[in-house]
Formats: sequence, structure tokens, C-alpha cells
Amino acid sequence: MYLVMNRFKVRAGREADFEHVWATRESHLGGVPGFRGFRLLRHRPMGHGDSPSPEVTLYASHTEWESEAAFRDWTRSEAFRKAHEGAGGHGDLYAAAPQLEVFEAVLEDMPEGAAP
Repeated sequence: MYLVMNRFKVRAGREADFEHVWATRESHLGGVPGFRGFRLLRHRPMGHGDSPSPEVTLYASHTEWESEAAFRDWTRSEAFRKAHEGAGGHGDLYAAAPQLEVFEAVLEDMPEGAAP
């Protein structure tokens, strides 16, 4: 499993706008070989000083791929270009540039019967 995340620092008060952009986008991921799933995650502070500041809310877009090759193939595809058209048009929502993070599974513990 290959996991690709973009972390976003969204300006406080702009969370609904940010979520709307994601909810209404055309992802073009359906049918892409090797694509396993997508999630948009919003950080929920636990109250132990784990929030970056009251001025931002943290988000992460999370895509799961069968392999690094599947992800790299997608980044070279027409579907990728279409999915990212106009992505720079919402800069006013962000307190900082998104940060890309990539992870490869080294251990997995799945419920019995779950799809790999």
C-alpha cells in the first residue's frame, strides 16, 4: 500500500469554503488503475496543545494506492491534469502552502475478511 497525503493549513473561518471546494470537485479518480480510496481529514485537537494555532485548521487529503508505480502513473495522466485544473485559484483559503507527504506500508493489521 502506498499512501499520499497533502496537509493543508486552512485559515480559521474558511473551513466550510475549503470543504465545499473538495466536495464539489471532479476528482477523476474513478477507474484509475491502482487507486484504492480517498479521504479528506480534518484535524480534531485533543486539548493537549496539539493545535498549531487558533488561526488555522489542519486538513489532510489522503489517497491510497496499490503501489508507488500506480500513483506515479496517475500523476502523468490526463485524469491528473483534469483533477488539478484551477487548483491554485483558492489560495485565499490557506495560511501556508500545502505539504506533500508520502508513506509506504511496512506493517498492516487488518480485520479478518477485510480487503487488502
